[in-house]
Amino acid sequence: MPSSLDELPAHVRLEAHTTARDKAVAARDISPGSVVLEVPSMVVLLLSSGKGRRCDFCLCTGASEIRLARCAGCASYWYCGPQCQTLHWGSHKKFCKRLASFTASAEFQCLEAHEQLDALLHTHLIAEISSNAPSDVRAKQLSTFMSLLPGPQHDCLPIACPMSVNVDVHQSLEVLFTRSGNNNFAIHSHLTAIAHGIFPLASRLFNHSCLPNAAARYVIRRGQSVQMEIVALREIKATEEICIPYVDPALIESRQQIFKFTYGFSCTCPSCNFISTLGSIPSSPVSEVALAELDNTLQTFCFPSGDIDDHTLSVGSTLPDLPENLHHVLRESYLLRLTDAFSRSSHEGSYHVALDVGLTVLAVYLLIYPENYPQIGMHLLEMAKTAWNAVIATEHDIDNAQDALAKMSLLKRARVYRNLASNVLKVFGPEGDPTGPLEELAILKKLLHEEP
Repeated sequence: MPSSLDELPAHVRLEAHTTARDKAVAARDISPGSVVLEVPSMVVLLLSSGKGRRCDFCLCTGASEIRLARCAGCASYWYCGPQCQTLHWGSHKKFCKRLASFTASAEFQCLEAHEQLDALLHTHLIAEISSNAPSDVRAKQLSTFMSLLPGPQHDCLPIACPMSVNVDVHQSLEVLFTRSGNNNFAIHSHLTAIAHGIFPLASRLFNHSCLPNAAARYVIRRGQSVQMEIVALREIKATEEICIPYVDPALIESRQQIFKFTYGFSCTCPSCNFISTLGSIPSSPVSEVALAELDNTLQTFCFPSGDIDDHTLSVGSTLPDLPENLHHVLRESYLLRLTDAFSRSSHEGSYHVALDVGLTVLAVYLLIYPENYPQIGMHLLEMAKTAWNAVIATEHDIDNAQDALAKMSLLKRARVYRNLASNVLKVFGPEGDPTGPLEELAILKKLLHEEP
């Protein structure tokens, strides 16, 4: 597994970029679903929501046969067993006994949540670099990390848990932070963030795009350090730049501010260029009637036939096609309202409402996300499950031919949604915890196949 630029696979090469430092390009055609690059983690920090439920080293969840053991020194870290704790001890021992007093200190408690995360990630990074464990991979990772461009200058450095470090590390604290703040990734399992991590080679190679042709997924195996895999979302032609998303492309209004503050650049991808031509995005309507009319207009625009089929994802509209009267839908609050309504109605059993709202969510996703983006597949899977639940809910209410036709219509929609979800999620592939969306798709396929 490569840790430095001189270990790149034959199908990836580094070239000069007109505005960025470099760019990673495909040396040959890369097919959808192919792993472009595997990258080992240098530092991993489990989010507080996973404490006691996941191993702080490999990030695996506890299981019936594996009970997580708490570190006796800090009482804040849990491990699958002696193997994970031993592998983590080289760096963890640097701050283990001082962690509790550090996180309870007024200096730490007054920080915002994201600042606390920065402080703990910085602590892990300092400890990892200060550990005495000899490793050729770690040396290459550190060399690659130190070669990264620093992020924007901020008023002060984050705090870190006190620990004994050598003079070289102490003198490099500012250099370390200016690179860790803009070069860490949210590690997710089934697209839900569970940790943050530093993967130096991925940061060195791949530039951002809001319409990426590749994305990161994470390999979590018990007793092993976390790995990142960069996966091609569509065919990447030879000489084409390979780009990944640094933030969720759905953050249309706030993403440029994030890029400037966190990464120190302005995005000029086709999506951002179009948004910049709009000036300010008009506010969404306030009244429920006007919002419902806007939802219906968007559905009509994206799905002229009034329904979707197995070819819907290949003929979607793009942002520049969006008429002016629909620019309201680009507001982040508009999508948030829809996703909240979809989640609420599908969980409360209002399946027909959920399916209608979910179709509007899908319309927005197809406008803002690129081909085979995993969030599209996950939403389609939820739509398929919702349609199946609607079928089950109407099982005992079929009194006439019209009711039977309604059930058949729901079954058809469930199958279409499942097939479309499968097409997307099979490209992205399995990630994170062992059971997940691909297993759900297989179960749903069997259920739908058994229905007449």
